[in-house]
Amino acid sequence: MLRACLGLVVIILLGCLGTAFGQMPRQAKFPEGVWEGPLKVGPVELLLAFHLSSDKDGAWKASMDSIDQGAIGIPCDSVKVDGKKVTIELGKLKAQFEGTSSTSNTVLKGTFTQRGMKFPLSLNRVEKASTRKRPQTPKKPYPYGSEEVVFENPKAGIKLAGTLTMPKEGGPFPAVVLVTGSGPQDRDETLLGHKPFLVLADHLTRKGIAVLRFDDRGVGKSKGDFNKATSADFATDAFAAMEYLANRKEIDSKRIGLAGHSEGGLIAPMVAAEHPDKTAFIVMLAGTGAKGDAIIERQTQEIGKASGATREGLEVSARLQKLLMDTARSQPDEAAAKKALAGVAVAFAKKLSEAEKKALEIEDNSDEGLKASEEAAATFASPWMRFFLNHDPAPVLARVKCPVLAVNGSLDLQVLPDQNMPLIEKALKDGANPRFETKVFPGLNHLFQHAKTGQLSEYGQIEETMAPEVMELVASWISGK
Repeated sequence: MLRACLGLVVIILLGCLGTAFGQMPRQAKFPEGVWEGPLKVGPVELLLAFHLSSDKDGAWKASMDSIDQGAIGIPCDSVKVDGKKVTIELGKLKAQFEGTSSTSNTVLKGTFTQRGMKFPLSLNRVEKASTRKRPQTPKKPYPYGSEEVVFENPKAGIKLAGTLTMPKEGGPFPAVVLVTGSGPQDRDETLLGHKPFLVLADHLTRKGIAVLRFDDRGVGKSKGDFNKATSADFATDAFAAMEYLANRKEIDSKRIGLAGHSEGGLIAPMVAAEHPDKTAFIVMLAGTGAKGDAIIERQTQEIGKASGATREGLEVSARLQKLLMDTARSQPDEAAAKKALAGVAVAFAKKLSEAEKKALEIEDNSDEGLKASEEAAATFASPWMRFFLNHDPAPVLARVKCPVLAVNGSLDLQVLPDQNMPLIEKALKDGANPRFETKVFPGLNHLFQHAKTGQLSEYGQIEETMAPEVMELVASWISGK
């Protein structure tokens, strides 16, 4: 799921908030201007640009663009220039870039450090920073109604906020609730400058379908604590959204369903199985059929292979991952799991041979680096992760009696179609569901973009947000139900 792979991306987007400037004499040989290059963080690649300038007093300042994320003009805390060497501090990000300019002053090679982890970063001097286009993102005014709404989840005692879009004429309309993937997501499922749910909602509403998309609990305008919730809790949020729609006079209460992406495709069957009389249909967009631990094991291996990891590195990584998962789920609660996980990753790393450390690219043995390892291990103790590791979607799917559309992309490296689609089909058949359809779209990735490799590094680079053929299938299928 996205949660495990994109944590550092979220930190980069949200963490750089400082505004201080460094005071250093101007170095004439070091050029001002825009320096741009790709930062590779595991399977994710982010295009960064630093804008460097100095004033008449020789004080240097900088701002950073995370271009793939659409985060532009982020102020940096301090800049120091010493000859051809530049050091940029990103205090609240707990990060630093340190680089040295080439003789020609056209290349700046250095290291980006964050929370004890180091990544090589080479920047080229460019006339202006690159931009990423998102041509599918709809622009106002829309040819349909768009309303900000708030509804309550009485079971959780929280209020959730979202956007309801409906055709301007006709009705009552069939309706669908969009359920986001893993990690704290806003109502548009915003990721790397893309807004998949905004694009999908726009397409469906233009086809005569009412759409409700909402911020996850604790995100945006929604209340609640995201960090204490599991997929089962999110299922109650999705059902609350359906109940809200059922009380709207513009909505056909007999034709309300769910469309979930990634983890949302796991949640939709949970709601349908629990509330069969109120769920008209579900759409699983890259939804899972395998158990959570198997999903994580397979996605980690496939993403690693696609990213060029060595066989030895993948083998050692798999051993550590299994150790962390087994440790976490063997404990009765989160507190016990955190305690059990304390020191596990560090102890594991200390026992590795030099060859194994090299295969895993372990270089940083500093206190900060070890702390980062422990923080990563502790994520396995979260309520969400412990639930996900043990959850088997198959028995839930076998209880789903409403129509089901399950789609995936052949290049999906996060929810592998060959691992999950057969299990989804088998579970639905075992449950005697007579009205389901499955389809794997060739050449599409986890976000349903036309891709070359399916690697996570492509997500932000691809201009397309969602393949039109997927949205058209979803629209026609819901309209026929």
